[in-house]
Amino acid sequence: MSSLPVFALASQHANWLSIRQAAVANNIANISTPGYRATDVKPFENVLKATVSTMHATDPRHIPAPGDNLLRLAEENTTTSGSSVSIEAEVMKASELRHDFELNTAIVKAFHRMILTTMKG
Repeated sequence: MSSLPVFALASQHANWLSIRQAAVANNIANISTPGYRATDVKPFENVLKATVSTMHATDPRHIPAPGDNLLRLAEENTTTSGSSVSIEAEVMKASELRHDFELNTAIVKAFHRMILTTMKG
């Protein structure tokens, strides 16, 4: 199943979510540190724009895809925001992260069930 692009994408998204969750946790842990600035990671959309997915020809008449790179996660660089840490903003980010983890898991489960259904015939 790991050769299917949807599973590779879900894995990369889960990795990105973990990195962002660590940044949010670090912000909350340092909320009372004098001079500390909140950090965050690049949006996942930027990572998607920087990746190339592999296309597979299922018919010899198909036009070949340029390159054969698999989906890969661009290097994540944390950036410092220009303002101090806001607990409200960090709690909102944590809530969004929880929702995104749940959505990612639901998508993987749905595709897994679909594959199992097709294998059972």
